[in-house]
Amino acid sequence: MDNKSVPSLKGKKIGVAIEGISNNWERQAYQGQLDRIKELGGTAISVNGERNAQKHIGDIKNLITQKPDAIIKQLGDTKVYAPILKEVRAANIPLFTVDHPSEYSITNSSSDNYRIGEELARKMFEDIGGKGKIAVFNGFYGERTLAIRYDEMKYVAKDYPQIEFIQPELQDIINGTIEDSKKKVQDLLIKYPKKGDLKAIWAGWDIPAIGASQALVAAGRTDIKVYAVDGDPDAIKVLADKDSPFAADMAQQPYKIGQAVIDSMARYLNGEEVPRSVYMEPYLVTKDNVEEAEKILFNDKK
Repeated sequence: MDNKSVPSLKGKKIGVAIEGISNNWERQAYQGQLDRIKELGGTAISVNGERNAQKHIGDIKNLITQKPDAIIKQLGDTKVYAPILKEVRAANIPLFTVDHPSEYSITNSSSDNYRIGEELARKMFEDIGGKGKIAVFNGFYGERTLAIRYDEMKYVAKDYPQIEFIQPELQDIINGTIEDSKKKVQDLLIKYPKKGDLKAIWAGWDIPAIGASQALVAAGRTDIKVYAVDGDPDAIKVLADKDSPFAADMAQQPYKIGQAVIDSMARYLNGEEVPRSVYMEPYLVTKDNVEEAEKILFNDKK
């Protein structure tokens, strides 16, 4: 959202293809798109893959046959969906993406995930004194945005040679994320029972961090700090508890990310030049600024 004028979408049909809705980020980014299309006078044709890759691909194929004026694709594994996105462009349908960098996308809208990865990593490494063992959830490296956050974290770690990453890495899942991550951290604590054995837990998104925090509180191991990304309301609520081990969250603004991709699309359809990427600024939330952050992040929440 750049406060510049945006052309009308009156008479335009826009395909909106989402991989699924399983958390606040996905729901808000999707709603931002739908609301903005309606606000600009267009008609959305929305499809939900329900976390089934083949269904999602079939949905996009069906959208292609309807010949919309443009298609928006939200999230997903970059390699898995590359062939169907190539088909979209081959059909001469303008393609735009949300949190899904692709060679076939005209504009991708997201947060600056390079900054997210770097800033959260610096915060974590400094908090633990630049040394010690860290456990990492890394189950979705195929999703480019999560890969960027992970790679930036590992790159920053080169400045902290006394940091050690536990192997094997923890593998987060989509369904039953909180209970699954809770169980995996409980198992981890059996291997690292003494205070100081494990300094921190990192996750590329919020939901596994909620489960990790629950496990640490239940075990009385709040000396181990938790770091994650998104700014999910439930995660921020956990972080706001002064006794919680959840130490920092790089919050995003998914509703605005969804709106921003529609603005770029509308300008493109009006013959204007648009950038390859548009970014919404992330916001580092800690226990020191959580009350202020909640006002900024959720005061206009849809």
